Amino acid sequence: MKSYLTILLCACFLSAFSAKPKHQYIKIKTEFGECVVMFYNETPLHRDNFIKLTKKGTFNGTLFHRVIQNFMIQGGDPDSKTAKPGALLGEGTVGYTVPAEFKDSLFHKKGAFAAARDDNPEKASSGSQFYIVQGKKFTDEQLDNLEQNRLHFKLPVTQREVYKSLGGSPHLDRSYTVYGEVVRGLELVDKIAALPVDSNNRPLNDIKMDIVILKKREARKLEKELAKQAIKV
Repeated sequence: MKSYLTILLCACFLSAFSAKPKHQYIKIKTEFGECVVMFYNETPLHRDNFIKLTKKGTFNGTLFHRVIQNFMIQGGDPDSKTAKPGALLGEGTVGYTVPAEFKDSLFHKKGAFAAARDDNPEKASSGSQFYIVQGKKFTDEQLDNLEQNRLHFKLPVTQREVYKSLGGSPHLDRSYTVYGEVVRGLELVDKIAALPVDSNNRPLNDIKMDIVILKKREARKLEKELAKQAIKV
């Protein structure tokens, strides 16, 4: 009987230890702190591409090169690693784009992690450049005007409530691929967004980043903590 219980306990332990997290996560580290981003499974092309580049170390030493308060902070330009002070950034590329993955349920709330892009007609995303939304809070009247004059579609009621209470940048919805969100350390976005910038919105002092992938054990622990905080993952 004791032997059977021992085997059962070991099996339960191994099962719990080997269980996969529901999502993949990265940690962005800067001198101003760090944040953790959860990737959505609904946008696998963007998720897998970012994980691939992170494993290669592509983002380490790059800058948050474009910062606009009450809008977003942008990074991921590979040219920013060796950029001279004051140089215009944002044209750097890893040599390919990622097809758009628009999902009506994934929107530009504060903390949304999304892909930058140029004006290509397919709205394909940059292979590496990304932004994190800071945005601002909206009133019903402002959202009504936005729907009529710019979006030309109705925002779901649940999303409207988020834009009113948390904030974001709704004018980007269905035009840029959102493929993750900050689930820890959202204050980092506010800190970086408040920094002084030049005429090209590049911070006057370089903000370098390092990005690492959370290990499975860390991810499982995080998901348990998020579940306790009633954050849907």
